[in-house]
Amino acid sequence: MGSTLSPGTGATQGRRCGLIDHGGTVQRPALEVGLDTSAAPQRLWEVLIDTHQWPVWGPSVREVVSADRYIGAGSTGWVVVIGVGVRVGFRITAFEPGRRWCWSVARLPATGHRVDPLPGGGGRVVFELPRWAFAYTPVCRAACRRIVRMAQEE
Repeated sequence: MGSTLSPGTGATQGRRCGLIDHGGTVQRPALEVGLDTSAAPQRLWEVLIDTHQWPVWGPSVREVVSADRYIGAGSTGWVVVIGVGVRVGFRITAFEPGRRWCWSVARLPATGHRVDPLPGGGGRVVFELPRWAFAYTPVCRAACRRIVRMAQEE
């Protein structure tokens, strides 16, 4: 079981998070950062959608305020980003229960979050990123490691 950084291939089932380029065209993420684990996919999903856990696993998130502890389609709220220190709004823009969610932050398309079941058991947590966000991959790798650790603890 390991981590990877790979081009977004479209090989997974379901629609990817759409990111709008400067020309107004929706494009799929160009990069994926993921980590395999023996933890159950459902447990990975629970960690991903619990806003109380975002500051624990998200290296760039200091605080989250949302009416929904567990996000769903259309959930909204605020995040305080480490290093910036200001509250910015977020909205869940795509939500496939048990599988993936995407969000916009400060009205800009941001990362996608996905759980893939693995053959033989366990799961893979994946962050989907646009190519221009390549510099954010170390943050996503750290988040994957934290999510896996949290999912394995319970």
